[in-house]
Amino acid sequence: MSTNSPTIPAETARHVLWFFGQDGGYQPGSFTEHLLYALSFADMVNTAKVAEVYPDYAAAMVAAKLDPNGIASLQRIATGEAPLACKCGIGPFDLQGRCETCTEAAA
Repeated sequence: MSTNSPTIPAETARHVLWFFGQDGGYQPGSFTEHLLYALSFADMVNTAKVAEVYPDYAAAMVAAKLDPNGIASLQRIATGEAPLACKCGIGPFDLQGRCETCTEAAA
């Protein structure tokens, strides 16, 4: 998983959707819940620090907070809906619709 454009597993997307009270989400465990809470208050410097260890959660939270299409993208990831750019439909996907499986196979 690249930290430049991290892929977001469906489970991560569902956790972030739950945090924001959106359809398609479900409650994570207490550690992840606290991680999401911390990320919701983090500035970009601290978000980048957290992203070194949890790139998928940091990317998903930034998308949900700042990207106008972030919630919709996370909902597509959560349901396993393959983006148009994906050839295999396996995922996991990043927020730009790139599939980690397809990207690794092409390398």
